[in-house]
Amino acid sequence: MKNKINILVVGGAGYIGSHMCKYLFQKGYTPVVLDNLVYGHREAVKWGPFIEGPMEDELLLSKIFKDYSIQAVMHFAAFAYVGESVTDPGKYYLNNVSASISLLESMRRHNINNFLFSSSCATYGEPLEIPITESHPQNPINPYGRTKLMVEQILMDYKLAYGINYTSLRYFNAAGADPDAEIGEDHNPVTHIIPLVLQTALGQRNEISIFGDDYPTEDGTCIRDYIHVTDLAQAHLLALESMLNNNTGGIYNLGNGEGCSVKQVIETARKVTGKDIRTSVTGRRAGDPAVLIGSSAKAVNNLGWKPQYGDIKSILETAWRWHEKHPTGYK
Repeated sequence: MKNKINILVVGGAGYIGSHMCKYLFQKGYTPVVLDNLVYGHREAVKWGPFIEGPMEDELLLSKIFKDYSIQAVMHFAAFAYVGESVTDPGKYYLNNVSASISLLESMRRHNINNFLFSSSCATYGEPLEIPITESHPQNPINPYGRTKLMVEQILMDYKLAYGINYTSLRYFNAAGADPDAEIGEDHNPVTHIIPLVLQTALGQRNEISIFGDDYPTEDGTCIRDYIHVTDLAQAHLLALESMLNNNTGGIYNLGNGEGCSVKQVIETARKVTGKDIRTSVTGRRAGDPAVLIGSSAKAVNNLGWKPQYGDIKSILETAWRWHEKHPTGYK
């Protein structure tokens, strides 16, 4: 029975991991959460056992694998602040790469051979073509992107040498919140545009900064591909079930295939919230491409993925419900 299938969700107290746990539980699986709570929230763990600790703790992982008869591992425990990865790359290589190897080694010792990896479009670097497909060259331009690419390369080697099957899911811009507003996005520091815009709508910020309005786009602001966090969870479950059915995994982009500019996000947020959201224009940020849009055709065709929140309005509506209900986050 499905409810006897235990899935270890590493980083399950975080933004995407917690949504994954709710989705797994709704579909009859038992999510077992391992999180060190460096960035995750204990309050976001509601749908399965919770173990606090790091993924590189060999003794702890051994106990988890034995106690829960884990069938697959989902890895959401990377550090993900691009700017910080530039100023403190050691922190990122230790957590994102070294600790991931420790996790894989523990899996290998316990003959657990299904691994789902939360990767990133940051592995592609500056886009050579739009939309970006999975065959686009990978040339990351910051340490964060390089750590994701390194783990992907490690996974290829582990599959060849040890038979650990993996699926690597390269996200574009994860956004939105649980439609029931039970869980949502609570990061500190806040760097993503949607929570920044909604905090401005709540009066917690005076204005939202637009980093450059002179890009070669229709309104001069950067265009990004936003994907709802519940749609990400759906894609992970489809990939998991494919692997549990003896498929060896794959590599998939996860995005909407359509872009939305910074100004479009702000204008839609004004309509959704009914608030006047003040803006100011500052200089461009280094390394910000004008357009980042991904093709998810492979996930749609191979996994049967059907995103439910395909437009920025529905994404913002779910995020606004969460922020209104939890104006200071989980605390």
